[in-house]
Amino acid sequence: MATQCPDTRLSADRLRPVNRIAVNMMLDGGLGALSAPLARWLADPHGGLLHPLWFLAGGAITFLLSSLPFRVPLQYWRFSGVGDLLGIAGASFASAALFALGLHLTGFPIPTPTFPVIHGLVLLVCMGGARIVYRVSYRRATRRQASSQVILIGSDNAADLLIRAVERDPDPPFRIAGILTQGRGQAGRRIHGVPILGHVDTLDAVLSRLRPDTLVPHRLVVTDADFRGEDLAAVLEVAERRGLVVQRAPVLTDLAPANRLELRPVAIEDLLNRPQVTLDHEGMAALLRGRTVMVTGAGGSIGSELTRQIAQYAPGRLLLLDHGEFALWQIDLELSERFPAVRRETILADIRDRERIEQVFARHRPELVFHAAALKHVPMVEANPCEGMLTNVIGTRIVADAAARHGARALVMISTDKAVNPSSLMGASKRAAEMYCQALDVLARAGDAPGAMRCVTVRFGNVLGSTGSVVPVFRRQLERGGPLTVTHPDMQRYFMTVSEAVGLVLQASVRGTIRARAGSGTDALLRGGGIFVLDMGKPVKIVDLARQMIRLAGLRPDRDVPIRFTGLRPGEKLFEELFHGREAPAPTEHPGLRMATPRMVDRDQVGRTIDRLEAACHDDDVPAVLALIAGLVPEFVHNATGTVRETRPHSTDVGTIDADITGADATDAERTMPT
Repeated sequence: MATQCPDTRLSADRLRPVNRIAVNMMLDGGLGALSAPLARWLADPHGGLLHPLWFLAGGAITFLLSSLPFRVPLQYWRFSGVGDLLGIAGASFASAALFALGLHLTGFPIPTPTFPVIHGLVLLVCMGGARIVYRVSYRRATRRQASSQVILIGSDNAADLLIRAVERDPDPPFRIAGILTQGRGQAGRRIHGVPILGHVDTLDAVLSRLRPDTLVPHRLVVTDADFRGEDLAAVLEVAERRGLVVQRAPVLTDLAPANRLELRPVAIEDLLNRPQVTLDHEGMAALLRGRTVMVTGAGGSIGSELTRQIAQYAPGRLLLLDHGEFALWQIDLELSERFPAVRRETILADIRDRERIEQVFARHRPELVFHAAALKHVPMVEANPCEGMLTNVIGTRIVADAAARHGARALVMISTDKAVNPSSLMGASKRAAEMYCQALDVLARAGDAPGAMRCVTVRFGNVLGSTGSVVPVFRRQLERGGPLTVTHPDMQRYFMTVSEAVGLVLQASVRGTIRARAGSGTDALLRGGGIFVLDMGKPVKIVDLARQMIRLAGLRPDRDVPIRFTGLRPGEKLFEELFHGREAPAPTEHPGLRMATPRMVDRDQVGRTIDRLEAACHDDDVPAVLALIAGLVPEFVHNATGTVRETRPHSTDVGTIDADITGADATDAERTMPT
């Protein structure tokens, strides 16, 4: 079969817009020709409709000439809008004036003084009407093509954008049957002919009264990116009862006229009811730009996101340190593609290797160190206690000491809510790491030495979708058809997206270093070893998270996919906390950050205990390790068997936790830290 050569196809592509312009001019010329005698008859009905042929030709020629300055022949009829109608109006009245001038110059009498105005109006109605009829007929044709019906959920502005996008699509994926808005008092109105059915809160009632033969939708489409949290969860609940799928519309500002409308599933992160927090980007730039920045654990979930966000602020050098070759290669490859101008160095090293870490810091001398390297999986550390202590406690001390010796300006240590009243070895090890960094920071701030390294500790809860977290586990179980396994019906955790958590970590870094203000309450707490705690919002029940993920997959919990309770694992507790009973929460100047009132610790005493802990770990003396960590972290109550010890949370809302004394029990909460 013969194929068309590229030059021929290129010529055809170039001729296509010329042909369309020629068709537009033919149609406009024909309408202009007909408009002249019609306007003549409307101005002087007794004069009749029959006129010389040049009358028709004059109407066509004058309109085509007048339309050129207004670019009317270039209009795309299917996308005609207000701007196009304004151009047509200008061309119409210019044509009428030019036609009247032609009549006057040729000596042909003007029928009436109002003829030019009537002629202009007739041209406007004919030209604009033809385009409106074409657009409406095209919209109806595309609506008939779509077999699937949807109801839009969101603001009226977002609905307007999506409806326009559907109209532009030559093969629309769905037909819009109605709109549920977030504004009150809009029911009964229409947007581009689509009825507003009511408020989002009335979704269930609206679906009940729709006619099953015409208006019942197959899907619900959320049009607003900000529609999330509890409102979205309520929509999902109604959709589950009705057997409807809930999807999100694409980002409408990114749509081009020729793009297909691809709906996407609702993400589990959308169910977190978390307001956007404004970050101090100017401060982050001042902290990071041009500096040598090291991230330990750079291949992990938190570490890799730290490198991405830090790279946006153009550091002088970005040092990626991790002991995992593949994870380190992955993040280095991604950064090379996204931020090719940022100088990077990959460093394969184990933070527990004192000599290697010393060599790395002596060679690269980082100014800022973000210490995210840690063993974070609770059951894994329970099964390997010495490894957990060596990485989380000894490794943190090795990194912090090396950073201080080699002139680092600040070290930011990533901690966890499991360090509060810990019941697991992982949590206790992170609390011990917090204590050491607190002691270093107190020593540095007390002396006010210009070169002293600041230690900023940031504590937060679970990160959605991180490696080893519950969300990827649920996704794998869903792909296999279930069941979804949950340890306990009352299990609750604080959740935050990884990008949000890292953004607030950087915010805390700014606040703890260059934005520290002498005399402020936050600065006073920092001088005492205060810990930044991210505002995690409300805790989420894990079983509710499982049910929502099943719904997001278009399935029904306990019917299509069962949920099985497996019991607490060693080291786990039902409810995590963000503050110890003796760490009264204090606000900061930034809405996303709070401070834990410090519990004073003595660096020498902590250091001596960590020395003994390191020796016991190298000897694989687990009983000694357990005894030493219990002495170092007196509130540590080890739940080695996974026993359910709590029946309700000490505080159900992080926003009201300030009024509560939290802890494993009253005795633990009142224990005194070593001084």
